[in-house]
Amino acid sequence: MNTNIHFRDKNLHPVWDKVQRGERLTLQDGLILFASPDVISIGKMAHAVQRMKSGDAVYYVVNQKIEPTNICVLSCSFCDFAVKQGSPEAYEMTVADILAKLNSDVHEVHITGGLHPDWPWEYYVGMVRDIKKAFPQLDVKAFTAVEIDFFHKKFKMPIAEVLRQLYDAGLRTMPGGGAEVFSERVRKLLFNQKIGAKTWFDVHTTAHRMGIPSNATLLYGHIETYEERVGHMLRLREAQDQTGGFLSFIPLAFQPGDTGIKPKNEFTSAIEDLKTIAVSRLMLDNVPHIKAYWVMLTEEVASVALNFGADDMDGTVGGEKIAHDAGAVSPMAMAKEKLVKIITDAGKIPVERDVYYNALNVDAANVIGQIPYLNSVPFYAHFEQRQFKMLPIAPRRMGVLAQKGQIDAGLFSLMDYFAQEESLEAARFGIASRDQVKSVILLTNEGWRGLHGKTIGIIDDTATSVKLLQVLLEKKYGVKANLERMHAGVNDYSRYDAVMLIGDAALRAVKEGGTGFYLCYDLAKEWYDWQKMPFVFAVWAYRRTLPPERKAELNELIDTALQRGEAEIETVGAVHGRRIHLTPEESAEFLQGFNYRLGDREQEAMRLFKKLIEEVEVS
Repeated sequence: MNTNIHFRDKNLHPVWDKVQRGERLTLQDGLILFASPDVISIGKMAHAVQRMKSGDAVYYVVNQKIEPTNICVLSCSFCDFAVKQGSPEAYEMTVADILAKLNSDVHEVHITGGLHPDWPWEYYVGMVRDIKKAFPQLDVKAFTAVEIDFFHKKFKMPIAEVLRQLYDAGLRTMPGGGAEVFSERVRKLLFNQKIGAKTWFDVHTTAHRMGIPSNATLLYGHIETYEERVGHMLRLREAQDQTGGFLSFIPLAFQPGDTGIKPKNEFTSAIEDLKTIAVSRLMLDNVPHIKAYWVMLTEEVASVALNFGADDMDGTVGGEKIAHDAGAVSPMAMAKEKLVKIITDAGKIPVERDVYYNALNVDAANVIGQIPYLNSVPFYAHFEQRQFKMLPIAPRRMGVLAQKGQIDAGLFSLMDYFAQEESLEAARFGIASRDQVKSVILLTNEGWRGLHGKTIGIIDDTATSVKLLQVLLEKKYGVKANLERMHAGVNDYSRYDAVMLIGDAALRAVKEGGTGFYLCYDLAKEWYDWQKMPFVFAVWAYRRTLPPERKAELNELIDTALQRGEAEIETVGAVHGRRIHLTPEESAEFLQGFNYRLGDREQEAMRLFKKLIEEVEVS
């Protein structure tokens, strides 16, 4: 990260130095950031961090907000949405009403609402089940920690059982609402009927361990102090270290409405909103995404936030009522085309996503796919983009977008290159092992032959390594196993007999342990011991239809970047390595285990692997 920033506030220099070294910011650092009048420099710092994580991508989703009822047993002083039974404003939706609001164009349904005193448990489970039955393509994001705790108490079921039944019905992720701010002082003054930090974290950590990722929120701009605001972020960061289950962080600007709560200003200023987003990106180094929730920010402020550390605009959010009942001034729904224009006008790549942040569509030209793992850093650390834009994306997803013609070039998974050789032209660069790699591993408590008939969980990112595993199982060991995709991020590994991980997830698992497995097989080493050849995991390639001068330019850019990356191999991966808890020495040793230029031996290994795959697929 070599962004040059001219600071007007010299107090920011030490903070920026820590960020550039990959060191974690402290409570005091956060307070320095909030106290600083140099908002532009804070935004530049956050933007640099955001670009390291997300490149030029800004995500959005075509979604529908459902609030089944505004009847609620609580009476929170900051809520303008909830009413009591019998109120003229009260409403209740049937499942048929909910289904009528959905259609096949929607990818995510976001469900939250009041805590109804009378609805039975089957209403909630049946709602999720019926949505998935009617719209199988829909991802269900539903029920805040407040609602889950309400179900736990009302229906006398453990939190884990509540979540298990909802998951079995089709729930896949959870929203982050109900966090407010993790301060007992504020809770007692503003929402003493509501759950506190302990219960909120209990619900979310339980969900993460069950394979249900979630979002996290902060409600700011009321009576909280800056110290409470930063403390809230630090508690989330600590929890994320433990579970890795938070997908995004969403700062929510307080909407006073008719609540009776009188903050210093009726609404937070744009400066305060942008600074909070930027500080969030700098403090929450382990949370993948920061959301500019345009419903509360307004679309104008959300657009600027895309250069202040945010990389997610949320979505079309049809049907949202809670924020608008509290006075939010944004439009009630934003069309997909308008979201794309806002993102494009900010100089970013509009990326339509699913609920897990898997890219579904990219609406931009000159896009280069970037594998977001430590092993690819030597290519990208000094890549001069020129007219190109970078999209960090898992290998398997990059292949899907290439098949749609939405990526011009990238470091493609070998399997995706094989599948698209007619449309992709390979360069002489890639990622090849020498013997072991440490980042493509099989975790198990069985020997290889003991895996016959067993179920192996496969990290969702992989396109090539899963085929390597299949070849090793069937051709080297004569074993057939059931391979089941897992969603990346959080998974309950106990449900599998073995687990295959790749990339940064594999490196962290090897370093930290705690997976429940005591055997670890390096698949590249297994291949080398068997064939005495390197293994090629990824190949640089570009669309054959690109003009010749564009291909020549890309070759030059890749070669120049790699020369610098290889010259700095002892330091180039240090910052990335710290994010996955590796020392600079461990990162350098890892990177030195690869060849990044593909010669005759690598080409021969590719041909052999392709032949073995064909034999496995016909057997």
